[in-house]
Amino acid sequence: MSNKLKVGLIGGTGMVGQRLICLLNNHPWFEVKVIAASKKSAGLTYSDAVKNRWKMSSPIPENIKDIRIKDSAEIDAISKEVDFVFCAVSLNKAETKILEENYAKHELPVISCNSANRYVDDVPMLIPEINGHHLEIIDTQKKRLGTKKGFIAVKPNCSIQSYVPAISALLEYKPNTILATTYQAISGSGKNFDEWPEMIDNVIPYIAGEEEKSENEPLKIWGKVEDGKIVNTYKPIITTQCIRVPVTDGHLAAVFVSFDKKPPKEEIINLWNNFKIPSSVKDLPSAPKKFLHYFEDDNRPQTKLDRNFENGMGITIGRLREDKLYDYKFVCLSHNTLRGAAGGAVLIAELLKSEGYL
Repeated sequence: MSNKLKVGLIGGTGMVGQRLICLLNNHPWFEVKVIAASKKSAGLTYSDAVKNRWKMSSPIPENIKDIRIKDSAEIDAISKEVDFVFCAVSLNKAETKILEENYAKHELPVISCNSANRYVDDVPMLIPEINGHHLEIIDTQKKRLGTKKGFIAVKPNCSIQSYVPAISALLEYKPNTILATTYQAISGSGKNFDEWPEMIDNVIPYIAGEEEKSENEPLKIWGKVEDGKIVNTYKPIITTQCIRVPVTDGHLAAVFVSFDKKPPKEEIINLWNNFKIPSSVKDLPSAPKKFLHYFEDDNRPQTKLDRNFENGMGITIGRLREDKLYDYKFVCLSHNTLRGAAGGAVLIAELLKSEGYL
């Protein structure tokens, strides 16, 4: 009998759900037992539910093909079959928030890929290498929910996970102002070029909700746990533009930053290349061996070449130079459906298990 934790995927047929299935296939700690989706998919085998819309380069794992999809609203039944769930549903925020809280109140830990609970002040929003210590707020959240085991932890928006790690390595110099423009892959919308031919040879200068998330979510990640809630930091001030570009995977950011105390260029590169992953994270199965990497070559990072750095879980940086308006400018890159979505969620689950929350 397997001693792996039994996993439920709520919203398992979309792009993030598909990526989760690939990442969890043969995972040393976790095993997918339940896949849930909308009522229209309920009762179908997984392979029939995603027929003609499987988006991953590898085939559907054999042990997944014949799993019958459950209705994601069947919380009572699902809670009896799994130890925790990943949630990647395509509902509006209000419906998603209620759904995730209901799963938690059924004593299931919820690792969410959605934005609905990101601004709840007792829900940790985690990049494990940066703010894993925010897990301590879970005990407060459980008291609010009236649970013993159930809680919600969320991953941040994919758009911030290129530049927030890079800035996090420099926090001792107190960054005060950031301007970031993100050039975001179409997989961030859950689509590929076959489904979105309008994106071929095109750039769309608007992604609904992305700029608000990009400007506000980092402040929670860099915040502190105080008096039973996560209190956002008030600096740096962040302004962003988020642009959809004709790329399959990978979000690239052009970043401008000023500091209270301007560090030397050599010190910035040193801090990036020698970033120490916390001991609680570095040996987890999905953790990158090297979190940040700086390229000296002016032509790097490139989305196609570098998005899969450290199996898509590392961040690449380049073109650091002084700026006329800000102290410095640089570019950075993350894989949006790995580090920014499914991979980040799996790493959070691994941290939760290693810290005794699962």
